[in-house]
Amino acid sequence: MTPTVSKWCLALVLLVAGRCGPTLAQDDFLYGTFPDGFIWGAATAAYQIEGAWNENGKGENIWDFMTHAYDGGISDNSTGDIAADSYNKYLDDVAALKETGVNFYRFSISWSRILPTGRIDQINQDGINYYNNVINALLDNGITPLVTLYHWDLPQPLQEIGGWLNEEVVDIFGDYANLAFSSFGDRVKSWITFNEPWVQSVLGYGYGGNAPRIVGSGQTDYIAAHNQIKSHARAWHIYDDNYRATQNGEIGITLDSGWSEPKTQSAADIEAAERNMQFKLGWFAHPIFSVDGDYPPVMKEYVARHSAEEGFPVSRLPEFGQTWVDYIKGTSDFFGLNHYTSALAEYSVWEGNWTSYDKDQDVSTSADPSWPSSAAPWLKVVPWGFRKLVNWINNEYNGVRLLVTENGYADLGEINDVDRANYYTSYINELMKAINLDGCNIYGYTAWSIIDNFEWAAGYSQKFGLYSVDFNDPARPRSRKYSAQVYAQIIADNGFPAPAEN
Repeated sequence: MTPTVSKWCLALVLLVAGRCGPTLAQDDFLYGTFPDGFIWGAATAAYQIEGAWNENGKGENIWDFMTHAYDGGISDNSTGDIAADSYNKYLDDVAALKETGVNFYRFSISWSRILPTGRIDQINQDGINYYNNVINALLDNGITPLVTLYHWDLPQPLQEIGGWLNEEVVDIFGDYANLAFSSFGDRVKSWITFNEPWVQSVLGYGYGGNAPRIVGSGQTDYIAAHNQIKSHARAWHIYDDNYRATQNGEIGITLDSGWSEPKTQSAADIEAAERNMQFKLGWFAHPIFSVDGDYPPVMKEYVARHSAEEGFPVSRLPEFGQTWVDYIKGTSDFFGLNHYTSALAEYSVWEGNWTSYDKDQDVSTSADPSWPSSAAPWLKVVPWGFRKLVNWINNEYNGVRLLVTENGYADLGEINDVDRANYYTSYINELMKAINLDGCNIYGYTAWSIIDNFEWAAGYSQKFGLYSVDFNDPARPRSRKYSAQVYAQIIADNGFPAPAEN
């Protein structure tokens, strides 16, 4: 039986999540509501839920290729071939979204489903039809579509010409974006170009744990990032030049970041934590959102110094040149933020004559042993870091308009998922503090994710869904979790109104 939530149960969750004392300290709970017009959503990504990996004209992408390899690199040896079968069961997902009461649904288009080779010369109408059906079903149910163009699933034929290491893909991505705008932009009014280009660059093209498994940290990851930033700008300009006036939409990018807290209050650790923020978030945000554009100065300085020490004639960090700096700067209508956890940062020199993105920073990170864990080893529960992060962004980028595009918790798939409910309650409360107490310019929040899905290299060993999916049942039934009910109540209340006094 699916547990139900009541006002009394929600109040208990609020207590567990951190309400204490008459004064508002770092972990205290704040009663209150979000501003009028604040929007609530939930998210997924194409490869993680759709399945139908080779049906109805879809081409192969880099995750199809990787998971089908002899050593696919997936912890449970699974694939996304069927996943949650949302290609066939998208109406079930829409029903879950409607039951939760969200205003919008963030999902991604599978590039290979509409362009099997990645290029514009072969358009798959079945793929276009599928996304038309999803979009129309959302709108019919009063849910706004928020569409991500790229969520890590590059068409494999493009990887065979170098993928994000080949600057030719910048124009190819522009063609793909143009097709999406022309096909869906009459109904889609909010677009995201890239999801977490840091992950695609560092894990896919640096350390090689994710598709396409390129190893070359400190070199190939910088090139992949460089071309993704250029591709983002190309898509933004295509929309701005050709579609904005008639479609009246907006287009931005989603970047991921934890919060870096100094391990000690030494000057070296405080500087290390700030440097870690610039290398992680500033790497992608500074070229787009800063007044000056280009990569963060500290990143340019440290990569150049390490490159010289290692015998490179020039910095391993590519240069944009002024034309590209000007072309990229300002190319986002909002700041999409994915956040899950925080870390402690300390000054640390990595010895050896080898290249590494992490070594370039002179920083080491760790977790406080007291922070609660999740089913994902990297995801520690640190709600106060969320508030600090959005304040950092607000200060760094001049009060930029921010949309939280992912936030969520990993467990093993419990239906009575109290820990996830506590996570959402405490993190959303910190977000409300950032708005109501600190004045941060945040206009919406997105839970990751509406349903359990294929969690990349972790396969199905970790669950993030508000709804459970039975991956052992060919019908892939969805079941509502306790956290979905708690989140629905938060949405209905637009926050955390104080309990009525008896």
